[in-house]
Amino acid sequence: MRPPLSSVPTPAASRLAAALVLAGLLAAPSRAHAFCGFFVSGAGAKLFNDATLVVMMRGGTRTVLSMQNSYAGPPEDFAMVVPVPVVLKEENVKTLPREIFERVDALAAPRLVEFWEKDPCAEEEVGTMGRGGGAGSGFGVGSGRGADLGVTVEATFTVGEYKIAVLSARDSTGLDTWLHDNGYAIPAGAEPYLRPYVAAGSKFFVAKVDVSKVTMKDGRALLSPLRFYYDSPDFALPVRLGLINSAGTQDLIVHVLSRDGRYEAANYANAFIPTNLDVADATRDSFGAFYAALFDATAAASPGAVITEYAWSADSCDPCPAPALDDTELATLGADVLDTGTAATADAAPAPLTGRIPEVKLGAAAVDGGLDPAIARRILRKHKNQVQYCYEKAFATNPALAGAATFEVVLGADGVVASAKIVSSTLPDALGACVLGGLKGYGFPPPAGGRKTTVRFPYTFKAVPGAPRRGWGGSSGFTLTRLHLRYTKDALGEDLVLRKAARVEGGREVFGPSGALEDGARATAGPDAFQARYVIRHAWAGAIACKDPVRGRWGSRPADKATGALGAGPAAVTPALDLAHAPRGTVTLAAYLPAGLR
Repeated sequence: MRPPLSSVPTPAASRLAAALVLAGLLAAPSRAHAFCGFFVSGAGAKLFNDATLVVMMRGGTRTVLSMQNSYAGPPEDFAMVVPVPVVLKEENVKTLPREIFERVDALAAPRLVEFWEKDPCAEEEVGTMGRGGGAGSGFGVGSGRGADLGVTVEATFTVGEYKIAVLSARDSTGLDTWLHDNGYAIPAGAEPYLRPYVAAGSKFFVAKVDVSKVTMKDGRALLSPLRFYYDSPDFALPVRLGLINSAGTQDLIVHVLSRDGRYEAANYANAFIPTNLDVADATRDSFGAFYAALFDATAAASPGAVITEYAWSADSCDPCPAPALDDTELATLGADVLDTGTAATADAAPAPLTGRIPEVKLGAAAVDGGLDPAIARRILRKHKNQVQYCYEKAFATNPALAGAATFEVVLGADGVVASAKIVSSTLPDALGACVLGGLKGYGFPPPAGGRKTTVRFPYTFKAVPGAPRRGWGGSSGFTLTRLHLRYTKDALGEDLVLRKAARVEGGREVFGPSGALEDGARATAGPDAFQARYVIRHAWAGAIACKDPVRGRWGSRPADKATGALGAGPAAVTPALDLAHAPRGTVTLAAYLPAGLR
């Protein structure tokens, strides 16, 4: 049984007070990223973790931990020390291309999208939107005092620019002494941080870096990302040890990939970032600063909470700031070892029917009452995205799904849907219920004379030949979760422990029963579909000459009338990247939000 939905944001206006940073790993004392371990230098110089990206993949009892680090410091050999639950062997460790982390970061990042309002008088079919170790280093692993100090070198091997040793220790004082004896200039006062890991029986993965094999850029080492995997009943990230190198406040951003759906913190409070906020046009030029202020406000409202910024199928997105992850990329991040042995027991998603895409067709609408059937059809077209979304969710788990259903809505005198029902259906109950739930939020023009009006209309659902498109429900079964926690050196009491979480949705172009855009995170029976999404909307500025204009249909930028060139519409999605360097303290949320949300 899944745990309950832990935390759902309150209405937007009450969530937007100000105060924290979505920061980075800089040498400045108040800005640092968390690292699941600590750095040591052969020369004893201070090292600053300048950037860290962490991707964890979980299946059964197997964890695959991938991390990309860069550091700012002198160009001398240094090492990373990371606690692990078991002795790692050479086949458990490999290096990865840096590009894979850029892909994951961009896919799960908060995003800014622009929509332009369609001509309110146009008869237009509205489809889906936007889916679119060197010699002489001075330190090594060979001290003869290891046995006396209770330290055992369990394994040694070389991977890329890393010379790796896996250690075990009987007590933290002996480990602290052994590291010093072997040239690892660990910071003073490290022993208390090592103590709980030694007491718990952890091993220590020590990756010494030969800087002669590393690319340096602007005084920073661009290290090859490391990936290692192990089997353990616990799913945790050892972040306390990173406090050894902490100069102040740290940010931890973790990406989790799992076929079990989204994950959340088991030992910290959980919160969701506010999403689906319409923002001012100026946000385009200050998106990083805006989002940093919004994150500050959320963290201030939920002190100490781990904030969910993304939970979505790993091989789909809507809108997509970068292409979704393909099977090769998922294998690179660990799917290749999740599916081996007995440790990875998570059920895989059904195999897809290749070369087919889900498609929804709207049939003719029958109207009984005071509404023009053409107007009714225009309204139904406006909301086709919501029906398509319902089919995509079902198609993701059953790519052979096809069928038809007829729905009926009864309108009140004001045009609001008073009731809705399924007249006939060959669809699964969940898909029909999803469509029915959306119908209750449709808004029609008031019927002539205030007459009771019934609108009946059919939909057909089928997979048609074609190349699979990004943005459609995927087939890998993996969900990508992005979690963010900010903390000080004295405030972090425990390592981050993760658990399966209830499914959520939010941050999409989907309208609720009141006709308003969905707000925040909400529980769902379908796949996870939550993202941090912020929208600039350009209202229709042309003439409106028809009797019953339909407002609020959003899509791509219209063609330039002079040149015929199309603009970059909702596909021009801007992700909030490099947030470590986003300016802070220079903006207020009120400058970017409508008056009602300030």
